[in-house]
Amino acid sequence: MAENENGQEKTEEPTQKRLEDARKKGQTARSRELSTLIATLVSAVALFVLGPWMNARLLDDLSAGLALPRELIFDPQAAVGFFLDTLVHAILTITPLLVLLAVAAVAGNLLVGGWNFTWQALQPKWEKLDPIKGMKRIFAVRGLIELVKALLKVVLVGVVAALLIYLWRGDILALGLADLRVALAEAGELLVWFFIAASSALIVVAAIDVPYQMWEHRRQLRMTQQEIKEERKQTEGSPEVKARIRQVQMAMAQKRMMAEVPKADVVITNPTHFAVALRYDQDTMAAPKVVAKGQDELAARIREIAREHDVPLLASPPLARALYFSTRVDQEIPAGLYEAVARVLAYLYQVKAARGGKPKDLRLDDVPIPPEFRR
Repeated sequence: MAENENGQEKTEEPTQKRLEDARKKGQTARSRELSTLIATLVSAVALFVLGPWMNARLLDDLSAGLALPRELIFDPQAAVGFFLDTLVHAILTITPLLVLLAVAAVAGNLLVGGWNFTWQALQPKWEKLDPIKGMKRIFAVRGLIELVKALLKVVLVGVVAALLIYLWRGDILALGLADLRVALAEAGELLVWFFIAASSALIVVAAIDVPYQMWEHRRQLRMTQQEIKEERKQTEGSPEVKARIRQVQMAMAQKRMMAEVPKADVVITNPTHFAVALRYDQDTMAAPKVVAKGQDELAARIREIAREHDVPLLASPPLARALYFSTRVDQEIPAGLYEAVARVLAYLYQVKAARGGKPKDLRLDDVPIPPEFRR
């Protein structure tokens, strides 16, 4: 089983990020056997279709070259011109075959692994010039598998060729008695059929190689459990950093919340465990809004700031708990608590009117709390 440099076994399947990073480096599953099969089959079929036409044109060029008149042979300029014309004509004749071969070569590579162009794959890798590492690659398991595939191809193609020669031995021997043009045409047709049959034999090798290359690619990219954890930390952030960020965010939110306490109309307390600061402006608000709330130490800090800024403190344990558990900071109170808060504000206004100024420590126990808000 594969291991990394720390001796840990790579037992986990590669993550999507690992596969994408490998693809950016040019590491994708490729099957040379499939590319070879497609290229040979396409060329064989192209020769079968275009062979007679190509054979006729090239034979005409050969006949024309062998039948040059004497005066053209001894004229350097005319001979060079004739040679160039013949060469261009021959190149144009085989161009369709070359184009089909190029398309087949590209398509064979795209079928497994798809299109992938990256500059990293073009960078020189000097470690591949190390002869010691080269010998290790040759005698490694992968080198042994490549040797087996090469032997399998030789055996398959050899068996098919021997079988065809045995079946067509009469036609092959008859070529020596035929006219030159007829013999060339029939020989070309036999060679094309030999080519098609030999290429078809490679289907067996490609059918084995394609799934193997895909499996081998994923096997080489397997990860240890520690590598997966490190990758998760990089993508999602380490737990320590995330916790620190949450602490900073909470500290900033608490600081903003504490800045709103002096603007509150009343702070309703438990009286020690909970504190909820409310503010209500009839002109701009549809209902009272919670500007700050806290529990234990935070509640004590809210009460301290309220006393420093003469914000009334009203002890009402049921209402304090109901507001704390059913509201969020900077949001209006729920409709179910309208009546309870309205009674608190009315009581507060009455005390202000009776005593004058801002009352500090008050208590109100008779507050209606709906059952769904009781804690």
